[in-house]
Amino acid sequence: MYDFVVVGVGPAGARFARRAAANGHDVLALERGEIGRPLACSGHVSRDLWSYLPSGARDDLLQNEVYGARFRLGGPEARPYRFYKQKPVSNVIDRVELDRRLADLAREAGADVRTNHHVVEVDENPGSVSLSVRTSGGTDTVRGKMVVGADGPRSRVRRSLDLPEPDEYLRGVLGFDPEPDDGDYVDVHLTVPTFFAWRIPRGEAGVEYGLAAPRSVEVRSAFESFVADYGADIAERYAGLIPIGPPDRVTGERAFLLGDAAGQTKPFTGGGILYGLRAADAAAQTVDPDDPGSLADYERAWRDDLGREIALGGLVRRGYSAPRPIQRAGLALFEGEIAVHMDEPSSLFSLEQLRALFR
Repeated sequence: MYDFVVVGVGPAGARFARRAAANGHDVLALERGEIGRPLACSGHVSRDLWSYLPSGARDDLLQNEVYGARFRLGGPEARPYRFYKQKPVSNVIDRVELDRRLADLAREAGADVRTNHHVVEVDENPGSVSLSVRTSGGTDTVRGKMVVGADGPRSRVRRSLDLPEPDEYLRGVLGFDPEPDDGDYVDVHLTVPTFFAWRIPRGEAGVEYGLAAPRSVEVRSAFESFVADYGADIAERYAGLIPIGPPDRVTGERAFLLGDAAGQTKPFTGGGILYGLRAADAAAQTVDPDDPGSLADYERAWRDDLGREIALGGLVRRGYSAPRPIQRAGLALFEGEIAVHMDEPSSLFSLEQLRALFR
């Protein structure tokens, strides 16, 4: 019987598998299909990512450096409000290769990582957890002391154990134009109900276009109109759900959720890579597979780390739906050099940001 069975080998699942295996635990990590596919997330991340990877990973994964963002209250021709730093604010990476690299690190730490293993059912028992796993050879049963649901917004672990869902789901669409672009700015369009559309230059890899909106919006049609305004030639398209707002509980009797499955995302961007990695570290530091009571320590640890940022991020998102005059006034007020961290809304109130504002 395994100490932990991790369902889902995206960034959060792979990070936990690596940390738990390095701590001496017997870890099995299962991925439904191929690691990194299908693509379901943007590759625009903060520079903090590199602290979770070996030093040489940056050379292999980096596609472009971003110095700021242009916010627009309309299409490509609308007036841009520029926010920038003198040094890179964020990086654009090879998103698929990131997942593969993190999975390799988990293997190197001793985790048993298996692809094409589809978990179809999970049951919590008094002393263990049992999982029904479908492979090309049929259906097998796997047992562990604890199960980790890192299997995305449609988490099978969460549904099987009847754990509460995130507050909200957005529908997102990504598309890629292969024309190279090494520009310094991402473009953010506040034209989508309650959210936004974006354009991200990816260097030689081309340009990423994306859009997310509530389920009431016809997202694919809105996306096609958005890229048409740019005259983009989209070669690849991907769609998926973005969970917003973690539920009150992400733990069961012998189970816990990580990453998108737990709604551990930024409400103001939908991104969840760094939050998922941080939550995975909190779990590795607190959860003892022989002590189900330690799950309460995980609940406290990740919320202490991320709860304030998620709450403030929700307030930032409300600005996306403010009346146009208020949006114009707010963007004009804060336009210019900034000192904020893209993963931490609390930095909006930092001394550094106040200094930048007055400059």
